[in-house]
Amino acid sequence: MCLGIPGQIVEISDSQKKLAIVNVAGVKRQVNIACIVDEQHPPEACLGDWVLVHVGFAMNRINEEEAAETLKLLEEIAAMS
Repeated sequence: MCLGIPGQIVEISDSQKKLAIVNVAGVKRQVNIACIVDEQHPPEACLGDWVLVHVGFAMNRINEEEAAETLKLLEEIAAMS
């Protein structure tokens, strides 16, 4: 099982290498967006997208509501620890 963490793309750092800066709960990290880009949705169009991030890769796009719900669940799980 893998865990994707929701984050929002706040900057395209290198469109040629398909790299972006993603804000995950206030922490900004560079991630590879190659899995979510294509001819209809190039790197530049990803700015502002919510994505699920796993081991440095944006695995797929999600909507803001789904991202908020997932972040809330992760915070609840962390509070139980």
